[in-house]
Amino acid sequence: MKVIFLACVAAALTACGSAPAQNGPAPRSANVQQMDGALRIDTVAIGLDHPWGIAFLPDGRLLVTERPGHVRIVDKSGAISEPLHNAPDVQAQGQGGLLDVAVDPAFATNQTIYLSFSEPGAASSAGTSVVSARLAPDRLLFVKTIYQQFPKVRGGNHFGGRLVFASDGKLFITQGERYDYRDQAQNLGSGLGKIVRINTDGTIPKDNPFVGQSGARPEIWSYGHRNVEAAALDPSTGQLWTVEHGAMGGDELNHPEAGKNYGWPVITYGRDYNGRKIGEGVEKAGLEQPVYYWDPVIAPSGMAFYTGDAFPADWKGNILIGGLASERLVRLIMVNGHVAREERYLGELDARIRDVQIGPDGLIYVATDETRGRILRLRPK
Repeated sequence: MKVIFLACVAAALTACGSAPAQNGPAPRSANVQQMDGALRIDTVAIGLDHPWGIAFLPDGRLLVTERPGHVRIVDKSGAISEPLHNAPDVQAQGQGGLLDVAVDPAFATNQTIYLSFSEPGAASSAGTSVVSARLAPDRLLFVKTIYQQFPKVRGGNHFGGRLVFASDGKLFITQGERYDYRDQAQNLGSGLGKIVRINTDGTIPKDNPFVGQSGARPEIWSYGHRNVEAAALDPSTGQLWTVEHGAMGGDELNHPEAGKNYGWPVITYGRDYNGRKIGEGVEKAGLEQPVYYWDPVIAPSGMAFYTGDAFPADWKGNILIGGLASERLVRLIMVNGHVAREERYLGELDARIRDVQIGPDGLIYVATDETRGRILRLRPK
């Protein structure tokens, strides 16, 4: 399941089990091994319209979001349900639409799920929003908005939208800077280009880093992000990890910590799509370095730490990331919080990998971003 509870005691504003600090320029992707054909691939379901998020229910069924605005359930036989009634209205334009889905840690008692989406606003604007809802057999009940990005702006790109539960039950929401509004990633009065942390009823945790600071939005956890579409909790430490899209080069692996600034668009390892320099360079005092970066990019979407027993023991604790432009599943072999090497799988599919989850059977499940999108189960050969 997406939610992993951990016993971890830490000061409120200190990330527990943090990875080592990065000093100096970040390491670039290197020592990459292509592993196409190395996994057995089973098709679980096919015919989904651009699936974006997947999450396992306690009984082994899969919740799946489709970007045009549908929530479906895939049962263990691979049968796909009709769209559930009462899904939120979305602005399905460009990269926007219905995005991630997460299952409440207390689902067994409250039957609650969470959905992120691009919510339409006035004058063709939109912003990343999150609702909670109770799951019924064919519909969503008691749908409640618990978060809305501010401000809503025009355009169809960079909504972010990944949902990750922390070990204390708080909810992290990743957001993009909406592409044409990159400078707002540095503005603490704006929700664009931020990771936020909220309670599941939509209230703000009192120990968030900017609570009480004049001119700052209290939901903000970290800032200076471009577009975070991959996020997961390290099961061994309780630390949040993310991967965000760079421009032309500069996809970043980060472990965002409370109150810290991750640099966009002041520093970056990428260049603009017209080839011009962005910002001031790759380093600046007071701005965080990524743990690792990609150039050329993988276009990351979806992320999981491998926690199962179905793969060899040396997969435990590895980071798995979906790649859109790269059309690969990326495996990062981690040693002491750093990337030791990288392997890439599934090139034989010629498909964009949108989300990655670990099943209750210890196998890896991925969603492909296609008009007839698939849910695939991966096994070791």
